[in-house]
Amino acid sequence: MSNRLLILVFIITSTISNAQVFTKSMFARKPIINLENFDKQRIHFGFYLGFNNYDFKIDKKYDGQDILVDSQMGFNVGLIANLRLTEHFDLRFEPGLSYGQRNLHFQNISDPVDALREVKSTYIHFPLLLKFSSKRIGNVKPYLIGGVSNSLNLTSNSDSVDDNSADRFRMINNSSNYEMGVGIDLYFEYFKFSPSIRGVFGMKNELIPDNDPNSPWTGNIDKMSTRGIFINFAFH
Repeated sequence: MSNRLLILVFIITSTISNAQVFTKSMFARKPIINLENFDKQRIHFGFYLGFNNYDFKIDKKYDGQDILVDSQMGFNVGLIANLRLTEHFDLRFEPGLSYGQRNLHFQNISDPVDALREVKSTYIHFPLLLKFSSKRIGNVKPYLIGGVSNSLNLTSNSDSVDDNSADRFRMINNSSNYEMGVGIDLYFEYFKFSPSIRGVFGMKNELIPDNDPNSPWTGNIDKMSTRGIFINFAFH
């Protein structure tokens, strides 16, 4: 028991010590400049991990028959290829894989089973982004990022002849988006860490309507497009 206590004390002490060193190196009045020439590279690479929260923007043909969207937390993983254009501008290609789920609740359907559609989506995501960075201050550099992306939906059911009457919700398998967000580059001794938050907004109608034009599921939907929030943690 005493050995475990000693180990726990050691871990806590080490963590506090490392946190103090990190704080001093990052935010001291004259911090040690890490990776001073890192951003002068013409091309560099990295990877990212993160979370997403996908939603739907639904335009209805007429009022009534509300459709509630229950967004579930998903995950992202991908690679980063960065091309330096100028001191403040970079071009980014960030191919990745993202998984998310949206549960649709159709208020006009009384049967609880038929009223629920679980829309699980696995996307191969291809964003091409322009990054604008502020001037670096010590080991910190905020940035804005935005651009366009294309998403391939591997679970769209676009080729299915069945529709919601057979419990099959269908979407197109290729969608276009625009993206914009903010982030911050933190320079450590051996790598650059970049947390960011980004909005993704679909530009197409992604719904494939049911075969019956008066379907209780899709009959009142004029347009349905993806929107979402990505929180990514990038390592370079």
